[in-house]
Amino acid sequence: MNATAGAVVCELCPRMCELAPGRRGDCRIRANLDGRLTALTYGLPCAVHADPVEKKPLFHFLPGTPILSVATAGCNLHCRNCQNWEISQANPEDLDASALPPRELVALAKRAGCPSIAYTYTDPVVYFEYTLDASACAREAGLRNVLVTAGYINEPPLRELARVTDAANIDLKFMSDRLYREVCDGTLAPVLKAIELSKSLGVWVEVTNLVIPTLNDSDGALRDVARWMRRTLGPDTPLHYSGFHPQHRMRNLPPTPAETLRRAREIGLAEGLRYVYAGNVSIEDGETTLCPSCRKPVLRRVRFEVAERHLTGGACGWCAESIAGVWK
Repeated sequence: MNATAGAVVCELCPRMCELAPGRRGDCRIRANLDGRLTALTYGLPCAVHADPVEKKPLFHFLPGTPILSVATAGCNLHCRNCQNWEISQANPEDLDASALPPRELVALAKRAGCPSIAYTYTDPVVYFEYTLDASACAREAGLRNVLVTAGYINEPPLRELARVTDAANIDLKFMSDRLYREVCDGTLAPVLKAIELSKSLGVWVEVTNLVIPTLNDSDGALRDVARWMRRTLGPDTPLHYSGFHPQHRMRNLPPTPAETLRRAREIGLAEGLRYVYAGNVSIEDGETTLCPSCRKPVLRRVRFEVAERHLTGGACGWCAESIAGVWK
């Protein structure tokens, strides 16, 4: 309870919103109701779909399997280029949502033949309680849990989530605090900490860096991401350089050229990362997993589907080199 009469402080993310009675946090979905911090979208997803796990993107986690993807309204960042802005930047009462308590969500995943559930599209950080409870139920039912997140979260709640999380794709939008502030209304340091902590807690982590022309598409910017990952996370953490498409409040910039993403992939590999991908733009073998030893294709993907597989028990089918990931 804050010193301000009747106020509560939400300690979930670095914003640390102080909420007077009846007020909502920056994310729009966490509110002070009668002196209690309340998640307004608990059990009320606005999006539920079965996707290929590769669409998250996760390339080293149960490849070729479907994943039940779920989201509620709300986000604690406000990226000018957000592709899901219609739900991430909306008030929950302005969206259609269906009641889907945690156990019913898990039952739906099992009926759909999905071995895992992804908390995605907006950001599971802001619907923390729903993600946590559903993940615990999923674990009890033998399912896996995946976070697709911008990683803007404080350490204590992240540690709670990590106990029931199997894999995460975390956005590393920029290696510049200035750009985080200008483009996303956030800051860099908490994201770096969340990525590193998730990895140290045993979560399988893959990182996505959206390459935006004129903002973070220079050789130096691309190298900074790969170099930080190699130094902090080691060589086996997959990096997805992803192509930008104009949308939301950033329609003034052009799409990322394929050549830029080819160059990004070359830079990531040159920096010592073993698994670097170029996605969201059509590039030959941009989404193919190559063996770091023999350089032959282990998993070749076409439009989120595994078209060719040479993986035997987590090892390259050509030379038996171990391939990092969660394969079963």
